[in-house]
This record gives sequence, C-alpha cells and structure tokens, in this order.
Amino acid sequence: MTRLFNDPARFTDDMITGFAAAHLEHVRAVPGGVVRARPTRTGKVAVLTGGGSGHYPAFCGVVGPGFADGSVIGDVFTSPSAARARSVAEAAEAGGGVLFLFGNYAGDVMNFGLAARQLADDGIPARCFAVTDDIASAPAGQTTRRRGIAGGFVVFKTASAAAEEGAGLDEVVRVAEHTNARTRTLGVAFDGCTLPGSDAPLFTVPEGRLGLGLGIHGEPGVSEDTLGTAEDLARALVTGLLADRPADTDGERRVAVVLNGLGATKYEELYVLWGAVARLLDEAGLTPVRPEVGELVTSLDMAGCSLTLSWLDDELERLWLAPADTPAFRRGTPQEPPVAAATRPAAAPRRPERSAATASGAAVEVAELAVHALRAARDVLHRDAEALGRLDAVAGDGDHGRGMCKGVDAALVAAEKAHTDRLAPAAVLAAAGDAWAAEAGGTSGALWGVALRAVGAALPADRAPGSAELASAATAALTAVTSLGGAEVGDKTLVDALAPFATAFATRLRTGDPVAEAYASAVAEARTAAEDTAALRPRLGRARPLADRSVGTPDPGATSLAAVLTAVANLHTTTGSDPV
Repeated sequence: MTRLFNDPARFTDDMITGFAAAHLEHVRAVPGGVVRARPTRTGKVAVLTGGGSGHYPAFCGVVGPGFADGSVIGDVFTSPSAARARSVAEAAEAGGGVLFLFGNYAGDVMNFGLAARQLADDGIPARCFAVTDDIASAPAGQTTRRRGIAGGFVVFKTASAAAEEGAGLDEVVRVAEHTNARTRTLGVAFDGCTLPGSDAPLFTVPEGRLGLGLGIHGEPGVSEDTLGTAEDLARALVTGLLADRPADTDGERRVAVVLNGLGATKYEELYVLWGAVARLLDEAGLTPVRPEVGELVTSLDMAGCSLTLSWLDDELERLWLAPADTPAFRRGTPQEPPVAAATRPAAAPRRPERSAATASGAAVEVAELAVHALRAARDVLHRDAEALGRLDAVAGDGDHGRGMCKGVDAALVAAEKAHTDRLAPAAVLAAAGDAWAAEAGGTSGALWGVALRAVGAALPADRAPGSAELASAATAALTAVTSLGGAEVGDKTLVDALAPFATAFATRLRTGDPVAEAYASAVAEARTAAEDTAALRPRLGRARPLADRSVGTPDPGATSLAAVLTAVANLHTTTGSDPV
C-alpha cells in the first residue's frame, strides 16, 4: 500500500521536487518533468523518456550522461499532457532534434504525438517511438498492438547510447526500432498495487495464484495460473518468451536480459528466480550479456516481476554495454566524444492562435453559459469520481475519476478567467480545453481538450449561435475526438456515447426542434449508449488486453461523458437557459 503522501492529487509534483533535490548532480526540475543538470553538447539528439509516474526508476531515474536527456512525467499511471512534453523538450533540446520514447498506450501516443507536431511547427525536428514488447497483450501477428512494459528499458538504453555517440535523429530512431523488434517481455503479478490515497488495491490475486501477462499501470494479468516454485515460474517465463522469438534472430545467441521487480518483490526473491532463469537460458543456447536483476520499471507497490529478452547483434551489444551515469543506473564512465557544432535550424513562426476576440452582446451570455456548464460538470465529476475509478479499475488503472476531476477543475478556472476578460465563446472554450488537456493528461484529457476547442471554434464571437451552428459544433466535437483518438463506435470508448449524442442533437436541430428539447433527447441517447457499452469488448486502449474482464462493465469514458451531458441538461431545468 502507498502510505507516504501529502495531498494525493499532488503526489507526482511532490515526488519530482524530492527526486530533483536528491539528485542535483544529475537532474534539474523543469515544468513537466526533469532534464539533465548540465546542458549537452550542441547538435546532440535529445532523447526523452516519458509516461505516467509510479514506475520509478522508469522514467526519470535514467536521466543523465549515456542515457536519457530528460523525462516527461505525468500523474500516477497517467500519460503526461502534450504541454508537459513540449516543455521538457524545449528545455532539453540542443539543436539535434528530439526523440520521445514511451510505451504503446493510447494516451502516450496521442499526447507525445501532439507535442512532436507542435515542436516541428516551431522548427524543432521531433519524432516519437512507442515500445511494444509485451507478448501477453497481443498475438505475434499483431505486434504493433502490444503494450510497452519493462522491455522499454533496453530500447531506451540503446537509443540513448546511440545519441550519446553522436548519431543523428533518423539514426537514433532506427536504433530504437531495431531494438524494439528484437525485444520481448512477459510478466506476472502476485498482488495488485494501491494508488496514493486509496484504501484498496486496483486488483487482487487469490492466494496461491498468479496473474499472467500483467500491465504496469495496475492492470491485472490476462489470465490466472497456479503459483508454484521459482523454478516453475522461471520455466513459464523463459518458455513463453522463446516461443515468441523474433523471426530474424535465429543465429543470435547473445541476449540482453532484464529480470524486473514490480515494486514489492524482494531482491532476494528475484535472485532465486534468476538462478533458474540463467540455467534455462543456457540450456536454450543463449548467453546473457550484462543481465540486469532488480527494480527498473515498477508499478508502485505491485507484487510481481517480468522477464525481458532482447536479442543482440554487434551494434546493439555495443550500445547496451555503453557507459551511463544516472540516478538509478550506472555503467562505466560516460565520455562525450567531440562532435562538430551544429546550428539549430531557424525557428519557424509560431502557429497563429485563433484570435481571442472580446465578446459582445449575446455572445457574452453564451460564454457565461459555458462557464455554468463547466461548473455543473465539475460538480458531477467530483460526485462520481470514486465510482468512475472503480469502473476504470476493472480493466484499466483506476485513475479515470481522479483525472477527470483534475481536468475539469483546471478547465473551469481557465474559463472563468477568460470570461472575466470578456473573451468570445471560442476563446473561453479554447482556454478551458487547453487547461483540461494540460492538467489531466492521459487519453481523456487530450480528447476533452480537443472537443472543447472544436465546440468553441464553431460558435460566433458577436451573437448567440443559431441551430445550424450548434449542430456544427456537436459534429465538430465528434470529428475532433475521432480524428485524434482513432476510435469508432463499438470500440468501447467515450465515442460510443458521443457519437449518438452528436448525431441526435444535430439531426433534431436541423429538423426544427427547439434547442432544449433537441439536447435533452440527445442526452437520453448518450446515457443509453453509455450503459450499453457494458456488453462491448474494448478494441482500443489499456482495457483491450483484458477485454473479457471488461464485459459486463460500462466504459468509464462513455459513462463520465453521459454524466456531464446530463448535468448540463439539468441547467435548463434550474435556470431556464438553453444548455449551450
């Protein structure tokens, strides 16, 4: 159980403060995470690890010479926002471009991708790479759908070493791709982890059993098996990984190996397990090269472990063995090679923001209604936060309610300020959306951010919107969400509630229904659709590997959206105003 914290909502911020204070020789804190304490040479590619906190020493513990240039840190088990990623990148970038490295999770892919596009628009070359090493999360023929877990440590190490040697951005990306293609991981859990401030673990494992194929965000295993001896577990892990051996490694005998503890498995236990693993690898004709046994990618206080094999060629072995000096990982003494100074490309003009025009007339009232709507959303999300977390914990990491509360709180503050400044509805909702995305992080944060921006962009600045504009606003929100997240109806996401709402609302408005009646009818469609997600199997996101476990439970994203839409509809009942 996670016992030491102040305000659970500030757990990550407090952790970063303490981490930076403890490792002044390696890191300095910047908005969104940490970067190396001393600037790197001009022209070096900045390799940035990133993801939610709760995994130490991943990801911030490997910042330093020979390894990462910085780390983007989100809330516990929550993808950092694009704003955080961009902030850390700007602090770490030295003229050679930026590579974001992270696990293959929807929120990380979404937010780091947004940050990379924004950096590129400003003249800073930026790339992303998502690690896909978890063999339990998708079959061999669908490796691009696999999660990234402890194997990311090997990918981060080799890519970082290549950058330290002076490789350019394209070459560093190639190394990451090459390592990832040769890396496989399988993990088990003996018991779940507990989020700061929670009084129960996200899942439990029955006595004498283990969860096979766990995630690192508090997700349970994809199946259960009997907990036997260390020898039994070693054989299951090694056998499982060798059965998924990459096709082009038949002649390779050298492997980088990581036997990783997840937070509550003692080092002594890991060494008992390693004794059996090492013998089995030898029997299989494999030679471990500088194996790592210990806690490298944890999951708070989860009891469990994972085994990673990465088949090495000459290049990858050199990079795996290269020196590094970080708070949590040291190997030799890194020496920066002399590299010709590079000139950072001239920054392109910043993308023009939509004019934050002042509102006039009826548009002021529309902006005020937007603020009222966000207050209603805040109230219902705080009321339902615990229940939403329980829904999310069935097949995810249990943080949905907490993240939605952080997002809506930030959005409301930003919207109130924008409205006080008499900005137009578009600017009010854009400020709210940006604040929601930046503070909440994760998939939901990014999606709510673009949805609010899209709604605002469809509203006029000098008058109340007409029916056609309101219909367009609903459609624009749906388009923005599906374009960014890639989800479709039936994937068991918030799109399952948003799509019927947007379609019904726009259709009724275009046939002449009054706004309040059209909205109420559309909300009813959304509520029904959210409830109906209980019968669906997730096809995207963290819940996908645990699809069967999710059946019978409604999707938390669809549920929270329906609750917010309902709360906004109730404004008409209490104030007599249209709910837009």
